[in-house]
Amino acid sequence: MKTVDLRSDTVTQPTPAMREAMMTAPLGDDVFGDDPTVNALQEQLAALTGKEAALFMASGTQSNLCGIMAHCGRGDEYIVGQNAHTYRYEGGGAAVLGSIQPQPLVQDAQGRMQLADIAAAIKPDDPHFARTRLLCLENTWNGHPMPQDYLQQATDLARQHGLATHLDGARVFNAAVSDAGPGGDVSAALRRIVDRFDSVSVCFSKGLGAPVGSALCGSRELIDRARRWRKMVGGGLRQSGLLAAAARHALDHHVQRLADDHALAQRLAQGLQGIEGLRVRSAQTNIVFVDVDGGRGPDLLAHLARDGVLATGLIGLRFVTHLDVGADGIDRAIASVRRFFDAAVPASSGAAASAPAVY
Repeated sequence: MKTVDLRSDTVTQPTPAMREAMMTAPLGDDVFGDDPTVNALQEQLAALTGKEAALFMASGTQSNLCGIMAHCGRGDEYIVGQNAHTYRYEGGGAAVLGSIQPQPLVQDAQGRMQLADIAAAIKPDDPHFARTRLLCLENTWNGHPMPQDYLQQATDLARQHGLATHLDGARVFNAAVSDAGPGGDVSAALRRIVDRFDSVSVCFSKGLGAPVGSALCGSRELIDRARRWRKMVGGGLRQSGLLAAAARHALDHHVQRLADDHALAQRLAQGLQGIEGLRVRSAQTNIVFVDVDGGRGPDLLAHLARDGVLATGLIGLRFVTHLDVGADGIDRAIASVRRFFDAAVPASSGAAASAPAVY
């Protein structure tokens, strides 16, 4: 029986149509700037986000890193959530490679830092302190679209204090689809989100289903600086139009269908509701978190794996819907969870069976 892989939307495989687009893409040498497919992707994404330019990157981590280093210099500081991906899950790259100090702040369940905390963290112009230069936010946050009013207030605050703003928009298209609602204008929703930021990193290899790739969008000046950093961190690619073609196909064909992933996440959340010993957190886009009583999370993960259903257990159990999972797979996952609790298996005292963090 086919495995139902709900560990992350990063596990998606290129569709046959995407593979065909990759194989027929016109190619050049992107380091020389003459790969037509890469250039077309960058122009398309710059237009979608309303920015002057975009730069294709190998990964979201690379895109965020080059963005932060393009905004900040040695001895500068960026304000970021203490559980944000740019701070917690990217190997400390900005600090190690850019000598840029992170200032992490406490976040609430929706990923928001308190505005008063942001204001208090901005350092005065004094040689005792790192120079506060940048505010970094993330959207979506654990599946939650960041509220529009908060994005406005936080970026307004940053500008009042002379800070630049960067959005880790790994799943920003999920946020835009959610914000637009059924039949809504996703492009307009995307612009409402990203217009507030000086730069945004967008990932193609999650819900959009491309095998590789992200992009940094911003002003031409910022992108020129980021291109130099991309070269320095080994990101100068050659016939990368093969990868850019997958990203273009994703933008053209896989954005609207993110609503299907959101609906399946709701189906999963509703199917798990009411199980004694299991608490389901709200599913607003394509990520569902559940908390398991009595330390039984590792046992549930192991039980699911035996049934051919994969999830992760880093911060509660996490299930992520994507284009390679349909309603039948979601129903299999629900049935497996219910069998586990119906069997009333005692909690084990062994080590956790959770998988490493995935973005």
